[in-house]
Amino acid sequence: MSQSAAVFAGAAVIQVDLPAPDSEALPGVRWGAIEAFPTPAYWTYQVLAKRLCGAPPRYRLGATLAEEVGACLLGGHGIPAPVGIAAFRKLQSLGIFEETPTELALFELLSRPLDVDGRLIKYRFARQKAGYLSAALVQLAREEPPMSSGRALRDWLTRLPGIGYKTASWVARNWLDADDVAILDIHILRAGTLAGFFDEHLSVERHYLELEAQFLRFAEAIGVRSSELDAVIWFEMMSSPRTITELMGRRRDSESLNRLTKSLANNHSGRTRAHKGGADTRQARLID
Repeated sequence: MSQSAAVFAGAAVIQVDLPAPDSEALPGVRWGAIEAFPTPAYWTYQVLAKRLCGAPPRYRLGATLAEEVGACLLGGHGIPAPVGIAAFRKLQSLGIFEETPTELALFELLSRPLDVDGRLIKYRFARQKAGYLSAALVQLAREEPPMSSGRALRDWLTRLPGIGYKTASWVARNWLDADDVAILDIHILRAGTLAGFFDEHLSVERHYLELEAQFLRFAEAIGVRSSELDAVIWFEMMSSPRTITELMGRRRDSESLNRLTKSLANNHSGRTRAHKGGADTRQARLID
């Protein structure tokens, strides 16, 4: 039996039909209930609802590829999104991305406090990011990167200092609206862990491409664009930190209980075997 939900798009009411909760989207990955965050059915509904009710997604942050690289490079791990965007907008307003500034010039600019929602915030990693951004802008001025696919652009960008798969995929997704790459951050990883479509034995540091393949396969299985799915999951997971922390805690507790139960079962089995052996030995002594 399938499951249904309605999407209210203005005056229209659109029915979304999805497979039954117990059926599998992928081997070992059940669809789950549409209303149960964060199941595959939930994510499918959210992507479709956003597509039906909102404007077409626009991912680009910059007006040129150099600006896009700068925006993504200045954000990322350890830097809150508003701070990264504030740093990017500051450099953009100064026309920095139209030039090939020195590392020192960029460091001086990034060292100045940023106005973030009326508060003065210091940008972290100013020296490190200045070096990376300077090198990236020089290379972009020298060489035309491939634009045939998101993956081709992503792989070219990973040749630049300080740009790994995640940042390069972010640029490629934004600039080319690409569906052949995935931006795997902590939010996407947690969603994949909770929904069951990621192999938990893999880490993004060592197995980025394997995890990316699993994400793209999941998007294909539930019938949505990977770029839309990535954006929806990121926003929802980022907006629900307490819920996610609670769900991850429950999962860890459940795993710990399963390990404990298995350990106790193994110990009991061992004791049973030892008991049987002991009984046989005592019986042998009595016979003797």
